[in-house]
Amino acid sequence: MKKIIITQQRSAINRTQRQKRTLVALGLKGIGQSIEHDATANILGMIKKVNHLVSFKEA
Repeated sequence: MKKIIITQQRSAINRTQRQKRTLVALGLKGIGQSIEHDATANILGMIKKVNHLVSFKEA
């Protein structure tokens, strides 16, 4: 399975509660933090919802 590295680029301040919870579900807690996940449909859907706050690339 493909792996992707997700990095939080922007703050969650003044964002909706749904977007904040999505960042927490991805495992991101602060700007500059990176985490590696499998590229499943669930994870890609979460990235799509907060793509303005994060960046990602294949590992």
